[in-house]
Amino acid sequence: MARPIIYKDAAALLAAIFMEAESDFAAATPPVVPDVLAAATERLLASNTQAYREVLIGCALARLSDDQIDVRLPYVNQGDAAYNGRTLDEQVVNPFLHEHEVPSSKGPFLSVFRRSVGFAPETREGLRDKLGFDALLVFLEHLRAADAATARMYLRFLLHGLVKLRDAANVTLLHVQRLSVEQYEILIGGLLQVPSGGRLPVLLAVAMFQTLNQCFSLNWSIEWQGINVADRASDVGGDITIKSGSELILAVEVTERPIDRARVQSTFSTKVLRHGISDYLFFFAAATPTPDARALARQYLGQGHDISFLPVKDWLVSTLGTIGPRCRAEFTVLFIAQLNSTDVPASLKLAWNEHIRRLVGA
Repeated sequence: MARPIIYKDAAALLAAIFMEAESDFAAATPPVVPDVLAAATERLLASNTQAYREVLIGCALARLSDDQIDVRLPYVNQGDAAYNGRTLDEQVVNPFLHEHEVPSSKGPFLSVFRRSVGFAPETREGLRDKLGFDALLVFLEHLRAADAATARMYLRFLLHGLVKLRDAANVTLLHVQRLSVEQYEILIGGLLQVPSGGRLPVLLAVAMFQTLNQCFSLNWSIEWQGINVADRASDVGGDITIKSGSELILAVEVTERPIDRARVQSTFSTKVLRHGISDYLFFFAAATPTPDARALARQYLGQGHDISFLPVKDWLVSTLGTIGPRCRAEFTVLFIAQLNSTDVPASLKLAWNEHIRRLVGA
C-alpha cells in the first residue's frame, strides 16, 4: 500500500518555500546548487512541457513529507514506497500554481505520462519531450540523494525559477469602480503588510501626491526614484520631491526602517542643509520615531527647518476621506498605473489582486 501524505501540511510547506523563493528573486540571490542541477533546471524552465516542473514540485514535497517515499513511484499501485502523485497535484501543486499565477498546465501533471509509469530512464522512449524528461531525471536523482535540508533548497531553487517565469509574464491587475473610505483603510492596511522592500509605501504615497496635484490643479512637479537608490548618488533630497516651478516645496522620505536621533541628524546634514529643504517629511510604515528623534526635530524647527513625521497609512486614509469620491477613484487609477509598471515585481501585483478579491468578493 502506498505511503500517505498529509496534504494540508504539504500545502503549507509549499507556501512557505515559495515565499522564500520570492524573497530570493526580489534580492537577486538564488540558492546555490550544483552546476549540473542548475543546468537541468534551466532546461526544465525552457521546456514547453510545463508538467515536468510540476512533477518535480510534487516529488520534492513527497520527499520532504516522508523520506521513506520513493519519489519515482507516483501511483498508489506501485508498492509500499509509492505515493499518490495525482491527488498531491490536484489538491496541492496545481491549485497553488494557478492561485499564484505561475505559468502551469491546466490539468494534472501525470496526464503527460502513461498510467502507472515510473520516473525512470525507460519511460523516456514513450515521451515527446525527451530532453526535458532527461533534465527531470537529473533533478530527481539529486533530490533522492539529498538530505532533507538540501532537498528543501533544491525545491526552493526550482520555485525561484518559476517566480522568474511568472515575473516575465503579464499579470493583469484587477480594477474596481468604487471603494468606500472604510474599504480603502482595509486595503491600504493589507498592502502595507506585504513584504515589498519599501516599494508599496512609496507607490501609494506617489499616487496620492499625483491625485492631489490633478484633483486640485496644484501645478506640482512630482519626482520620485526607485527603491534602494542612494539619495546622494541621484542628487535628490528624498524618495519623493515636490516642486512648484523651480522651487522645492517638499521632500519626502518613505521608510520602513526605525527613525532614531542619529538618522534625523544624518538626514539634516546630508539632505536638508545640502539641498536647502525647508520642509522635510518622514512617512513611516512600521516603527514610530523614537522620542529623541522627535526632540531633535523640534530643535531643528527652532532653527527654521521643518522635519516632520507621519504614519503613511493614517495620512493616506485621512486624505482619501476628505477628497471626495471622484478623487478617490482617481487615486485608484493612478496607483494601478504605478503598480502596472514593468519594474514592479509580479508578486506585488498579485498581492493587489488578492486583496481586491478579499475586499469585494471578486
